[in-house]
Amino acid sequence: MRRRIPGLHDADQAAAAKIPDGLYLVRVDCAQYRWQGQKPYYLLRFTILEPRPWVERQLTGRLYCTQKALWKLTWFLRDFGYDTELLGRDEMEEKSLVGLRGVVKISHTVVNGTSLLNLEGFAPTSQWEELSVNPASASRSEVAG
Repeated sequence: MRRRIPGLHDADQAAAAKIPDGLYLVRVDCAQYRWQGQKPYYLLRFTILEPRPWVERQLTGRLYCTQKALWKLTWFLRDFGYDTELLGRDEMEEKSLVGLRGVVKISHTVVNGTSLLNLEGFAPTSQWEELSVNPASASRSEVAG
């Protein structure tokens, strides 16, 4: 049986247009708590707000909730403006994550043949102008993971 699949021949070009490593102003669109083996994590889907060439594209990444990784989760929550009262009670509410905005530094890594997106660092939205004007300084600033 032969099937027509529109866009199949363009699939390689779409993969080549992946979002490059760097800094992005983003909004959290979805947050889901998941488990993988002994490692609980939050699966986060972001929509890019800046820079212009990538507006409305989406990123998906993980923030682990293991004891060793809580510092990074806390960094994300603080810089994205998560409710300090909930954070003070050690509570995470997925609905409270949706809509939060901030700056994320991403990179890509290949592990066992799978390309993974790393959430390397975070900064508050208020720092976007400063960080986006001088990306070289971002590697030495708070956003450097």
